[in-house]
Amino acid sequence: MSHRTQQPPEFHVPWGLNFFGSLVCKTSGFWKWLGDRETSFLIDDLERRPITAPIYICGLARSGSTILLELLTAHADVATHRYIDFPPVYTPCLWHLVRGMIPRAQPDPVERTHQDGMMVTADSPEAMEEVLWMSFFSRLHNPLKIGILDAKTSQPDFEKFYADHIRKMLRIRNGTRYAAKGNYNLARIDYLLKLFPDARIVVPIRKPVTHVASMQKQQRLFCKGQSLNPKMLAHLQRVGHFEFGLDRRPINVGNENILREIMDLWEAGDEIRGWARYWAYIYGYVADLLETSPLINSAVKVLKYEDLCDDAGDTITSLLNHCQLEDDDRLSHEISKRIHYPDYYKITFTPEEIATVNDETQPVAARFGY
Repeated sequence: MSHRTQQPPEFHVPWGLNFFGSLVCKTSGFWKWLGDRETSFLIDDLERRPITAPIYICGLARSGSTILLELLTAHADVATHRYIDFPPVYTPCLWHLVRGMIPRAQPDPVERTHQDGMMVTADSPEAMEEVLWMSFFSRLHNPLKIGILDAKTSQPDFEKFYADHIRKMLRIRNGTRYAAKGNYNLARIDYLLKLFPDARIVVPIRKPVTHVASMQKQQRLFCKGQSLNPKMLAHLQRVGHFEFGLDRRPINVGNENILREIMDLWEAGDEIRGWARYWAYIYGYVADLLETSPLINSAVKVLKYEDLCDDAGDTITSLLNHCQLEDDDRLSHEISKRIHYPDYYKITFTPEEIATVNDETQPVAARFGY
């Protein structure tokens, strides 16, 4: 008797989502055109919506960025993307109109793919704008090409489309402040500040040992899930999530020699040292930006995951102040009750493995007070 491997439900991609996502990805030129037509139709309304101090959350995956996005989205002024906005990210107002005409049940929350205890629905906030970045910048996710976009970058077509898109998000979510989570925006901080000089940027960071353990766990999980269900791999490629899995692509922030070392370590199966060196590579780049650019230093708040878990109330207040959002005691109180250190797994590193992580990361970690 034959046995069929059962795929984990967390890695199931519904047929309709897979088909529609594939279609939009293959016809992105048409969808950009349609997005421009949408803008033309709504131009009077959009021009009355200023883009004020957009908020960007960008840190390595597993640093606490999702809970920060959920926290900010709970604020009445904030508008952001949700799972339901994919696949037609290019035309948010049209899609919002279509969805409003289709009755749909309110499903119970389910644990997200990461299996980290975070419960989500189609209306939960999520990183979706990477779809737009990939449409206008073809090299962003090629680890052999430098992925930095800085103040010298100029892409007028993208800049207009993107600004119009933000205004559309403010319109459909009835907000005055746009917020986005995007790990890859770490390499675009300078460019974002060129586009929006008043932007507020939050860079979450986490102690190297616990961060490396979490990233290694996710890599194993995603590789297994994508092996059992290739549709999930294709889905994440379309959405622009290359942090984990069979198509893992590190961010190239300039030092190609170190990046090749990291990729070689992963290829050789030395996941722990590879992740630790990657942590130091990325956050070392951030530390250099903060030290060399007063503009970036004033726009960026580095938020430690440990501070969020140990003192959620004060940390949330500090976050809202940095983002220039009115403090909300109710928000701080309700969200803070949900924030805690992970209790769904334990770190099983040996003393030698912990020493490896510390050796690779300590010089950079010290720059952030670890």
